[in-house]
Amino acid sequence: MLDVSREEIVEGSLARALLVLAAPLLVQNLVQVAQQVIDLFWLGRLGADAVAAVGLNFPLVALLGVVAIGTLVGTQILVSQRVGADDLVAGRRAAVNGTILGFVLGLVVGLVTAVFAGEVIGLFDTTPRVGEMAATYLTVYALAMPIFSASDTLESGFVGWGDTRAALYINVLAIGTNAVLDPFLIFGWWLFPELGVAGAALATGIGYTGGLLLGIGMALRGRSGLLIDRSVLVFHTKDLREIVSIGWPNAAQSAASQAVRVVMIAIVTVAGGTAGVAAYTIGAQVATVSFVPATGLQHAAQSVIGQNLGAERPDRASRTTWIGVALAAGTLVLVGAVQWFVPETLTLVFVPDATGTELELTADYLQILAYGYWAIGATYLLRGGFNGARRTRTSLVATLLQYWAARLPIAAVGVYVLGAGVVGVFWAVTLSNIVAAIGLGLYYRHEVADGMYERAAEVASGEEGDDGERPDAETDGNGDEGTSAAAATDGSGAG
Repeated sequence: MLDVSREEIVEGSLARALLVLAAPLLVQNLVQVAQQVIDLFWLGRLGADAVAAVGLNFPLVALLGVVAIGTLVGTQILVSQRVGADDLVAGRRAAVNGTILGFVLGLVVGLVTAVFAGEVIGLFDTTPRVGEMAATYLTVYALAMPIFSASDTLESGFVGWGDTRAALYINVLAIGTNAVLDPFLIFGWWLFPELGVAGAALATGIGYTGGLLLGIGMALRGRSGLLIDRSVLVFHTKDLREIVSIGWPNAAQSAASQAVRVVMIAIVTVAGGTAGVAAYTIGAQVATVSFVPATGLQHAAQSVIGQNLGAERPDRASRTTWIGVALAAGTLVLVGAVQWFVPETLTLVFVPDATGTELELTADYLQILAYGYWAIGATYLLRGGFNGARRTRTSLVATLLQYWAARLPIAAVGVYVLGAGVVGVFWAVTLSNIVAAIGLGLYYRHEVADGMYERAAEVASGEEGDDGERPDAETDGNGDEGTSAAAATDGSGAG
């Protein structure tokens, strides 16, 4: 019922393949959201300073995650295309090399961040106590970065193989362990030391260590054909180059969107004060939960597209994208309708003690966001369509245009020229999402008609030569480097 084979992906119902692959990813995303809620629940018992310290780390942690995004997206797409081409040995080897690369890059970035954690937190204008707690949390979290990065990349290898349930199992173990350990390490329950905010970061690190070990165990034992043995435990430089070539635009895309959020919050602060920032933050949190179906479908679509290109079925790759667009946009229209009718209720769920002004502004933002939900669903899947063809650079350019060429200018005009206040920022988010969906849809249609998938299929289905090297896969025939994305989504699209 919840299994889908390679033959079904390249020959069977595309809608079923998308839904079956997306279902575990949807649950996985919900579990990750639950982890954030649980962490905040326990940290809230330490007081507002602890919550502020961890909240201060959110954008920093997101930037650290850029390292994992590049390796996991590159690994997913490379594995999926090799599996589609029935080159299973090369697919397994790509999963191994991607995981190793994720660990090494995570180790380098994590160590540098840990050494300079105090200086990084010192850049923020905060109280000494909050600053000290934030630096402690960041140090512990950074030291666990190689585990986070390797675990996420190994998960993406399973997803690219078409086994999204394995990724779900890894996440459930990681986050379940984190949830159980949180109170023990934060408050010093039973025999455990009382570590405060450092305990929350350590619980996350231990949880992901368990998830990574589970993933390695499943791969060593063999699951759905993904078996790691001595024959694929090979350091392969060309695999590494392809993973980086495919994945780096997604890492840059994530970094660009995070940078824009910092500027947008600055504008919101000027235009709406504390109440405006609260509304903007709550809206982004609600939207993150609402967009879970779209993110799951995007990851699933990238694997289905990659495998069909490897199997030299470009027609099915194109149909996969449009089916995914219809499913994601349609689902988010329904979600948006619910959000439009009960914005106050949703606000009080997240912030029970919201003031009158905060409640009013947040309700306005949630209703304005709802008008563009369909566009975000469509954009996620259109990016997935380009990503599956290794056109991740296209996703990067689309994100830069959406945020820097549309969202920021519209927000600035709304606030500083039209005098619309923080509501002008809210409309800038929705309008930029709609512009991105329409523009990317038209460009996608043009590129498909111009043979994008046929060229990508030639690259993806290329046989290895006698020396074990695959043909150069870094161009798609247009001079554009190959690409992909999913983890490279820009978050909720609401920030």
